[in-house]
Amino acid sequence: MEVLRVFNNNVVLARNGNGGEVIATGNGLGFQAKPGQKIDQAKVVRVFVPDDGRDADNFGALVAAIPPEHLLLADQALEIARSGMDSPLSSTTVVGLADHLSFAIKRLRQGIDIEYPLWAEVSHLYPDELRIAQRILKHVNTCLEQPLPDAEAVPIALHLVNAGFATGDLAFTYQMTGIFTQLFEVLEQAYGRSFDRNTINAARFITHLRYFFVRAHTGRQLDEGAARLSAAIRESYPEAFATAIKLQAVLELRLGEPLTEDEVTYLTLHIARMVDDIRD
Repeated sequence: MEVLRVFNNNVVLARNGNGGEVIATGNGLGFQAKPGQKIDQAKVVRVFVPDDGRDADNFGALVAAIPPEHLLLADQALEIARSGMDSPLSSTTVVGLADHLSFAIKRLRQGIDIEYPLWAEVSHLYPDELRIAQRILKHVNTCLEQPLPDAEAVPIALHLVNAGFATGDLAFTYQMTGIFTQLFEVLEQAYGRSFDRNTINAARFITHLRYFFVRAHTGRQLDEGAARLSAAIRESYPEAFATAIKLQAVLELRLGEPLTEDEVTYLTLHIARMVDDIRD
């Protein structure tokens, strides 16, 4: 690797052997280094790849702004998550979590308390990520003189949820979580009762919605032209279809784009399954 830019004594922007730009960190790695110089590989502790289309300069500046010990803490803590998640954890996730932890530790030292109002939503929508986040938080707290509050598991869980999407944008995950809550409110108003989000069919519905958000964000909604299937499902589940139309209106309003007929059909199927649960 060769130096492209020095951010500080410990962080540099570099070009790797494949010609790609990466962020290299290590004690003294940037000290007296100049663009074009070869990097001493023995000094490199961690290499971050600016994925998700992120600008390498901006990503490097973010890495440089995080204390090295907090980067290391986040990386070690995420080792716990890597064994429990289907999707790999990118550099974006490591740096994003490190940035969050660093700010949380700073707030704690300053006596600033922040409440996270999404605990109920996260526990229902992302139970697996929340369990892993609680394990991560437990590890982090073993390394701190003053432990972070239990509520910090909520934003950590959202970082893990975000790791499963191609957007790399945590704001996308917050938006998705808010829409999930709104959709369940519409369902409960339509049927005049609450839905248990811990059932298998509710979990299937939530999983379907999570992947729908990715499809919608990337312009790849389901559009298989299954008109006969759609007609049969509408005829079989008219009440669920009427409710799916209400959810469609919410999704189109919040996302700013129309849903395909196939997406509405699958919403209908999932609603029908959940309604069967509450009627049973």
